[in-house]
Amino acid sequence: MRRRLVKCTAAAAVLALAVTACGGAAEPAEEGGNVTLSVTVWNLAKTPEFKALFDAFEKANPGVKIEPVDILADDYPEKVTTMLAGGDKTDVITMKNVTDYSRYSSRGQLVDLTDLVKSTDTSKLAGLDAFNVNNAYFAMPYRQDFWLLYYNKTLTDKAGVKFDDGITWDEYAKYAQQLTQGDGAKKTYGTYHHTWRSVVQAISAAQTGGDQLSGDYSFFTDQYNLALGLQKAGNALDFGTATAQQADYRTMFETGATAMMPMGTWYISGILEAKEKGASKVEWGLAPMPQRPGATDVTTFGSPTAFAVNKRAEHADMARKFVQFAAGKAGADAITKVGVVPALQSPEITEAYFSLKGMPADPMSKKAFEPDKVVLEMPVSDKTSDIDTILNEEHQLIMVGEKSPADGIRSMNDRVKSEVLN
Repeated sequence: MRRRLVKCTAAAAVLALAVTACGGAAEPAEEGGNVTLSVTVWNLAKTPEFKALFDAFEKANPGVKIEPVDILADDYPEKVTTMLAGGDKTDVITMKNVTDYSRYSSRGQLVDLTDLVKSTDTSKLAGLDAFNVNNAYFAMPYRQDFWLLYYNKTLTDKAGVKFDDGITWDEYAKYAQQLTQGDGAKKTYGTYHHTWRSVVQAISAAQTGGDQLSGDYSFFTDQYNLALGLQKAGNALDFGTATAQQADYRTMFETGATAMMPMGTWYISGILEAKEKGASKVEWGLAPMPQRPGATDVTTFGSPTAFAVNKRAEHADMARKFVQFAAGKAGADAITKVGVVPALQSPEITEAYFSLKGMPADPMSKKAFEPDKVVLEMPVSDKTSDIDTILNEEHQLIMVGEKSPADGIRSMNDRVKSEVLN
């Protein structure tokens, strides 16, 4: 099913959702009942939200100890898929994206949490609709992210690049050329596009109204031409090199190897942490995602992150309490303190978020948190997983030059229609 475009104002899109008692704090563990709750995570050392949540939950539940199951970010979907298929008993499974959620829920591998959702006021829990599968819910979101543009203020100021009230993709390409300097190991790229297909495909769908489940992907064309043009001109690290070297977007930005970078709001916590530890000296700011020529609104894409309970969980009751805790006010408070945008928010949380040490407070950075539309990164249906696989395979072939955009898009159209829709 195609997700409806979500119209959101500055108050509703990200940072001014009203507080609701969404689950509240979990009940304390039974006296004397020590429980070790296992939770899958990715890159624990570089993802501070997990420790913040775990510490808060343990404090609220004496006797409970959370044991992270740490997985490399790039391997996470594959590893979790294998774990669940093999009957693994890890209690809580973090839903990194809605595509994976669609896969696991359709296979009956997650506990139905509809009763938790219906027993609390979740009207202000952003991203919850993405987990609605035939009026049933198998996960609850604790985080709601969307994409914007990060930039190195030192480099943009030096080059005279100004973002004003926002830029078009044409201006973005021009700025990438202006900001590219040096060569070899000391080269600074004007921009960096990570290897995920969403960098091209999800933003295309969001800004053109295209449907990624439709089997017609002509709306990807402009964005592919832009991305390939940046690579060819040497203004962005080419896809093949980024893939072969397993490029880390954090390293690219925090070392000054790129001047601009489209990325999700989750990265804010990472750069705040790097700055706090002295691991990065980059002076940074935020701007809205570039827009198509003639656009009157700021449109971007995003996706919630959620926790679910494994159908084979050893501690299912405590796992349910953790999911409810993370989606509620206590969970929102905990992750806000480390710079993560929670699904549930309040004016107090908003104020706390922008008061964080190291958070840019200039007008443009605040404007970046005020998109007019945030479109779900990938629609949720029983076909999502299979279509996602095809689109990703063809994306890689286009980006390494094995297929032209026209040929790759034609293959997407043909394969999705013949292998999935028919």
